[in-house]
Amino acid sequence: MTQDKEPVRQRLIGEATRLFAERGFESTSVQEIVAAAGVTKGAMYHYFDSKDDLLHEIYGRVLRMQMERLTLLADGPGPVAERLHAAAADVVLTTVENLDDSKIFFRSMHLLAPDTRKSVRAERRRYHERFRDLVTEGQREGVFRADTPAEIVVDFFFGSVHHLGTWYSAEGALSGAEVGEHFADLLLTSLRPK
Repeated sequence: MTQDKEPVRQRLIGEATRLFAERGFESTSVQEIVAAAGVTKGAMYHYFDSKDDLLHEIYGRVLRMQMERLTLLADGPGPVAERLHAAAADVVLTTVENLDDSKIFFRSMHLLAPDTRKSVRAERRRYHERFRDLVTEGQREGVFRADTPAEIVVDFFFGSVHHLGTWYSAEGALSGAEVGEHFADLLLTSLRPK
């Protein structure tokens, strides 16, 4: 698809993602984004209120996709251990597949306006709570050990997921899917009753 045929909104998001990853959020100007996307500032402000809004959307689109996938997996058929394993592997895979977006966001979240930052944290919390519900379900059923609070399990797991951007490389020995399987296996092993 040529740049001229790609929708303006998508071009802006794509170029902002590339520039933020290369130069950092603070060091990238709106003018550089619109020039790279081949549009005017007016066109950008038609779709986004600010550079903050662009950063929010870069992360938001990944989180929305991950939430949709988690909902399908969590509400799907099968034993809770299988559903949690699938959800854990999926969040790793989708994070790796969107690694620039995640790296940009975690590097720059503190730069967002307070209201935007609060909104993003609420969106992320909803995701973590749905994931936690799977852990709690397994604990209630006796499938998972219950001596560690589900909230701690989730915080520990996502601490590792959010750290992927500091070490994962597509050129490394393991694919994103393989890393996801290992993370999911480790999570389920840690939840196995004693």
